[in-house]
Amino acid sequence: MLKWIAAGLLAAMPAAADVVGNVGVDWVGNDVVIEAIADPQVQGVTCHLAYFDRSVIDRLSQGNWFEDPSNSAIECARTGPIRIGDIRRGPKGEDVFSASRSLIFKSLRVKRIYDERNQVLIYLAHADQVKEGSAKMSLSTVALEPGEALPPE
Repeated sequence: MLKWIAAGLLAAMPAAADVVGNVGVDWVGNDVVIEAIADPQVQGVTCHLAYFDRSVIDRLSQGNWFEDPSNSAIECARTGPIRIGDIRRGPKGEDVFSASRSLIFKSLRVKRIYDERNQVLIYLAHADQVKEGSAKMSLSTVALEPGEALPPE
């Protein structure tokens, strides 16, 4: 019984990311990091998320030690046969990935939304902030082939 509960909890957790690129952008050591994120509920889809990672020198000079910018970009692609697991339907979608961007108040999220009418998976990268939110976002889509769609509810 405990094994089934643990398996269910692991399936509900957001995906892990693998760093596949790290590009230096200035002399103080700021970087753009690129991570590959495999959707844990949709086999055959991989998203690449790019975000800004501040250096220690930049943190010292800006006086903001505990926060990275909200800027991000995402692109998702079919990387094999698509097999859709038990995904949430509806306009709110569900989190695929989340990473902290500050000590407490900000996170970078990737959310999947299933556009059932058009048979498309939508991936939205956005910052989640307690104060003032953030309008910085990026969007990518993966079209489903006829046999890959979820059956109607």
